Amino acid sequence: MTPAPVKPLVTINDLDKLDIRVGTITAVADVAKSDKLMKLTVDFGDHTRSILAGIKQERANPAEITGKQALFVVNLPERKMAGELSQGMLFDIGYADGVIPCLAMPESSLPNGTRAG
Repeated sequence: MTPAPVKPLVTINDLDKLDIRVGTITAVADVAKSDKLMKLTVDFGDHTRSILAGIKQERANPAEITGKQALFVVNLPERKMAGELSQGMLFDIGYADGVIPCLAMPESSLPNGTRAG
């Protein structure tokens, strides 16, 4: 793989606008009207969210990520996709570069809701 060029510079203020938090994936369910989307139920400590992620074709068994902690962007507007509501975005690694994606996850267990950055 050849790494993509670095994107244009952003300021620290731009980066501070993103709210990226650790959450535990407590359930993974099929989204019937989609060939790509799976519905993740994610525990953020003080609340739970439904987050749609395009991982259906990336893994032989998408449910294998149940119980894992990962990073999520939590301050995006809610978005309806394939008839389901998504309340954030899974922060994964590799998809944009055409490699098999993997979860962006902490190296050790952290309290759900812990902020990145």
